[in-house]
Amino acid sequence: MIDLHLTPEQGMIRDMVREYARDRLRPGAGERDRSGAFPLAELREMAELGLMGVNVSGEFGGTEAGVVAYSLAMTEIAAACAATAVTVGVTNMTAEIIQKYGTEAQKRRFLPALCSGEAVCGAFALSEAGAGSDAGSLRCRAVRDGDGWVLNGEKLWISHGEYAGVTVVMARTGEQGPRGISAFLLTPGVPGFSIGRKEDKMGLRGSNTVSLVLEDARLPGDSLLAGEGDGFRIAMTALDGGRIGIASQALGIARAALEASGTYALERVQFGRPIATLDQVRDMLADMRTRVEAARLLTLRAAWRKEQGLPFTREAALAKLYSSEMANRVCQDAVQLHGGCGFVKEYDVERFYRDVRVTTIYEGTSQVQRIVAARETFRAAEERGGTT
Repeated sequence: MIDLHLTPEQGMIRDMVREYARDRLRPGAGERDRSGAFPLAELREMAELGLMGVNVSGEFGGTEAGVVAYSLAMTEIAAACAATAVTVGVTNMTAEIIQKYGTEAQKRRFLPALCSGEAVCGAFALSEAGAGSDAGSLRCRAVRDGDGWVLNGEKLWISHGEYAGVTVVMARTGEQGPRGISAFLLTPGVPGFSIGRKEDKMGLRGSNTVSLVLEDARLPGDSLLAGEGDGFRIAMTALDGGRIGIASQALGIARAALEASGTYALERVQFGRPIATLDQVRDMLADMRTRVEAARLLTLRAAWRKEQGLPFTREAALAKLYSSEMANRVCQDAVQLHGGCGFVKEYDVERFYRDVRVTTIYEGTSQVQRIVAARETFRAAEERGGTT
């Protein structure tokens, strides 16, 4: 059974983040979209508020507030500035990876730096030109060299990779397939490591996205995370949790689009009266609200199960699938409801429509989420002995 009542701490975190996001993030969101400026000052402020390690132990500088609080915070940040939410989400994911799989020395080196903002942010480098949804086919290779490792390859579509103080990089250390992949902790300044092409994106333009180039990049032996061959397992575990973050992000964008649409409907006069009085508009808003609320419940259920230590792979996939597709539909309807105004940059719904598009793509496409959901459905059927 899931308890849908927030604890006092969860409610306090939600309200605190909502106020901060409204006052500090929302006013500059449009300008970050236009200029592509990275929110360095804002990220440092959010680190001071404890938002860069929400589910990290207090021993390492984290807030230790749990997954539900993290989901609530991500929703509020995304409702104000979806691009900034990307960096907060991936940094939290990176910190959780290191907390779960890192050695004591790795934890003490990287977690306080991530949580405090000293490291600016954390990044996650899995995708390559030929390894997107098929992560097991990656080609970036790591070879032992004395006590260390030498890495060669290129990682693509790395969120804020140019600014990250630590990046979790997946590289092949063994045979083809998932079992030959290992995870490494990469820091700036490593010989042979450089930043490649900066992507010119449709949306989330305030979130820097780059390729990472590794040309005989030399990493020390203690850069290996967990054991050799554990990389694919680490990546899949991280993505399960990351999907809760993307579902929360999509939920925040959709809620912002819904709120903007409600305000516009009250202000826009046609046929001598506000369009909010028209049945067609009221029906659109009612459907948008229903979808947002359904996504909220799915997302909180996945967050709650993870927080309770229960299996949550299926729930995270369903939350990410529904929330991202719902948010795309809600933002589309928001643009439609705004009419011609929705097609110009003066109105925020134009940005919401571009920002939300990628939520059905990254951290596992909608098609991949359906594969996960179907697999879990068949697994449950087998456990029941194939009976209905």
